[in-house]
Amino acid sequence: MKTILLTGGAGYIGSHTAIEFLQAGDDVVVYDNLCNSSPESLRRVQQLTGRELIFVEGDIRDRAALDALFRNHDIDAVVHFAGLKAVGESVEKPMLYYDNNVGGSVTLFEAMQAAGVKTIVFSSSATVYGDPASVHIREDFPVGGTTNPYGTSKLFIEKILQDMAIADADWRIALLRYFNPVGAHESGQIGEDPQGIPNNLMPYISQVAVGRREFLNVFGNDYPTPDGTGVRDYIHVVDLAKGHVKAVQKLADGPGVNIWNLGTGHGYSVLDMVHAMEKAAARPIAYKIAPRRAGDIAQCYADPAKAAMDLGWKAEKGLDAMCVDTWRWQSMNPNGYNSQG
Repeated sequence: MKTILLTGGAGYIGSHTAIEFLQAGDDVVVYDNLCNSSPESLRRVQQLTGRELIFVEGDIRDRAALDALFRNHDIDAVVHFAGLKAVGESVEKPMLYYDNNVGGSVTLFEAMQAAGVKTIVFSSSATVYGDPASVHIREDFPVGGTTNPYGTSKLFIEKILQDMAIADADWRIALLRYFNPVGAHESGQIGEDPQGIPNNLMPYISQVAVGRREFLNVFGNDYPTPDGTGVRDYIHVVDLAKGHVKAVQKLADGPGVNIWNLGTGHGYSVLDMVHAMEKAAARPIAYKIAPRRAGDIAQCYADPAKAAMDLGWKAEKGLDAMCVDTWRWQSMNPNGYNSQG
């Protein structure tokens, strides 16, 4: 049994990952400033697992709070989710993203080093590949050429961790490059609950389906893809969460830097997702074609073979499960964690 610190653990991916670690028998400490999450998610995680976790409210840029956290809890490994993640907002507010994501990560890593905790799984992103020359994307593809400050912040943090490992050979580091997490826990009790207008496709589609929004804007229908809309590798958040447990277990093998793509290897277009959600929700979903959005690329999907080989991990849940679970969460919680009942 280990004690795992989840920064940003009250968020969408963090809360699902908390369930997987608790069910694997590990103890969980969540550190989150709640800027884009709700403590209700953690209450439900404990309800679903029948296990307690520890929640500490704080910001990754607060070194004194981090030092106290590591003093008060015997942490074995850190899974670092905390960060701002809206591509469009990052284009509008780059300094906010560099301060929070990069500056906060440096502060976290300094606190870890001071506490002698040198095992970390970093929540990275397929955006580090930029606009790929080809798909399926492998881990040895070139990185850089990122198309927005969000992706650039992930790239910088990856590089910082790699440089730390060169300077100190004791670090055990996993860089997990996610593709597009969607879906929700099958209980319908936890899911994606963005503050304000959703920046990601699936919560927007599901909010249209549940009647919270009038229609979906489809940004661009002139990409070089089968139906002209952007193609992405959508991965069920529960599959993604299980990948973090596998990564922490693998880091026990020894020090070094490991990079794994977490995706399905299949690309679906925006309109594919709209039609799949129409089927899951048994209702039409209104959409309008809008101009392309700054920072978006035509297509992006993974070659997940390395994670299968190294971790014994692969995505198990298909498109139908992603949409059915999304709809169950949204219909049971029409206003997210603010819903009654």
